[in-house]
Amino acid sequence: MIRNIIFDWSGTLVDDLPGVFKATNYILEQAGVATLTLAEFRAEFELPFTGFYDRFTPDVPLEQLEEWFHSYFGKVCGEVIALPHAGEFLDFCKSEKLRCFVLSAVKPEYFTEQAANVGMSDCFERTYLGVWDKREKIHDIIEENNLSKDETLYIGDMQHDVETAHHGGIHSCALLTGYNTLDQLREANPTHIATDLVEFKGTLQANGMILPSSNRRPVATVGALIYDALGQVLMVRTDKWSGKWGIPGGKIERSESSEDALRREIAEETSLTITDIEFVLSQDCIDSEEFYRPEHFILLNYTCRVTGETDVTLNDEAQAFRWVSEPDALQLDLNRPTRILLDTVMANATIPTDA
Repeated sequence: MIRNIIFDWSGTLVDDLPGVFKATNYILEQAGVATLTLAEFRAEFELPFTGFYDRFTPDVPLEQLEEWFHSYFGKVCGEVIALPHAGEFLDFCKSEKLRCFVLSAVKPEYFTEQAANVGMSDCFERTYLGVWDKREKIHDIIEENNLSKDETLYIGDMQHDVETAHHGGIHSCALLTGYNTLDQLREANPTHIATDLVEFKGTLQANGMILPSSNRRPVATVGALIYDALGQVLMVRTDKWSGKWGIPGGKIERSESSEDALRREIAEETSLTITDIEFVLSQDCIDSEEFYRPEHFILLNYTCRVTGETDVTLNDEAQAFRWVSEPDALQLDLNRPTRILLDTVMANATIPTDA
């Protein structure tokens, strides 16, 4: 059971990526080196950041690089904002009486200003700041605060955060809210990966504050091909499935029927109301490389028809949507379960129609 959480700061609780990206490009400009796009920066940036400097500006003294960085970032430090759900997650930690700490490379003066601006100054028992290589500090934190390793979790957004947790012999949760990409985080092999803190909060609540492990039971989910009056289907694109297109849906909650779960999930994810629900097939999806973390899903797949307005309002689980014909849907970069469902429906001509 998790009783202690050590947080990274940047990219985990606050969004300072825009400022750090611009400050880093300012360094490169001063050093006469080509600047980076944001995608290039996320792919190349690392902690300890001396490794990044060694690769891009090997001939410039570290003191000069730091002077350039802080001359720029110091002007935008106050513009850093809290990440979505960060305050909600810290309130959850307080309600669960979890001991909370911060271990971060951020300078103490930056942390003080930012924490005050986002209302997090009093959320932590102790803070460990200005730590370039967090692996060198994690054992001290564990010993100084008498933390049980089995009950301690480090939450961060970079490979270095996961490596720090490994070094300390504690659990880790990698978030997709900051500097590193999903592929980079997977390489570090964290205990758990979550899109954001609100998702991770739900995971902890659902599992009694115990981190899910690879031997837990399969997860039952529902999803549907939704048809409009023209016979078009709704496709949504989500980062959870490696940016591929698929169908709306989600987990079945306890004491909820599968059809009730389908209605709820579609309403939450798209704002649509559905009718004429018909079961098509079930699929086992076991540790798919397309999904952002290892998981065994039992997918209950349906077709249905939208009632009333077809205006879609997405929540934060999907990034785009399209109403398309079935043949056009097959031309999209679909995740494998959705392609199997669509092929099955088209082969059996099971499009729901008005009664």
